Amino acid sequence: MNAAALPRRIWLCADDYGISPGVNRGIRDLIERGRLNATSVMVVGPAIDRSEVLALESAAACSPRCAIGLHVTLTAPFRPLTMHFRPADGDMFLPFGKLLRAGLSRRLDPDIIRAEMLVQLAEFGDKFGRAPDFVDGHQHVQLYPQVRDAFVEAVREAAPNAWVRQGGRRQPLSRRINSPKALFLDLLSAQFRRRAQNADLAFNPGFAGAYDFTRNADFGALMGQFLDGLPEGGLVMCHPGFVDDVLIGLDPLTQARELEHAYLASERFPELLAATNVTLR
Repeated sequence: MNAAALPRRIWLCADDYGISPGVNRGIRDLIERGRLNATSVMVVGPAIDRSEVLALESAAACSPRCAIGLHVTLTAPFRPLTMHFRPADGDMFLPFGKLLRAGLSRRLDPDIIRAEMLVQLAEFGDKFGRAPDFVDGHQHVQLYPQVRDAFVEAVREAAPNAWVRQGGRRQPLSRRINSPKALFLDLLSAQFRRRAQNADLAFNPGFAGAYDFTRNADFGALMGQFLDGLPEGGLVMCHPGFVDDVLIGLDPLTQARELEHAYLASERFPELLAATNVTLR
């Protein structure tokens, strides 16, 4: 087999492990089926006790290539682990829109954010007995102005061997212009990549997975678009899981999680991987 025929190895990462038992169960099911090879854990979530950690480790042990990372969480309705975190909305983090605006207007204190991140990294270490394989951010907080400085410093200090997630697709503008969300992530990611590179932190060379969760999208068709042009080592973000009362109380992303799980568990997904010469192994 010549080099041109070798399959592209990518990361397919399920976000939000720890947000609810149903999401956890859906993610573990896909890992055990070999349909995911990464998941990022919310240590501030309500469903990340010892039994959920052990169950995830057991599922990952069945996979030849499954990374477990930290899903840094700095937005409502979740609560900080550090005292006197600011800015806050009562005892919760700010909603993501307010946090992004505060960063854009330079009203955040990177030292406070760094301290919260270090505690979340330490909490991951307490739960898993090791540093995370990678570090990313819930609602892409790692890319926000000011947050990204604290993020890079905290990872370099506490988990220097972890890779970090950037959200840029690195495609020609003509292929990104129809996806405002992806284009916005591209813009934020350019600064993030520079900071990560200066800190000697590795990062994924390409990213995909952003779409409008409020629409009844054909996730299978979207996955084909995500894989198109994704480089070796690139990452596709996904949010599979089963809806339960805990999830409904915390996150508006519900039905789309079950649709994603159904597609990834189906035979359509490995058929797409084969057709596009992509592997998760």
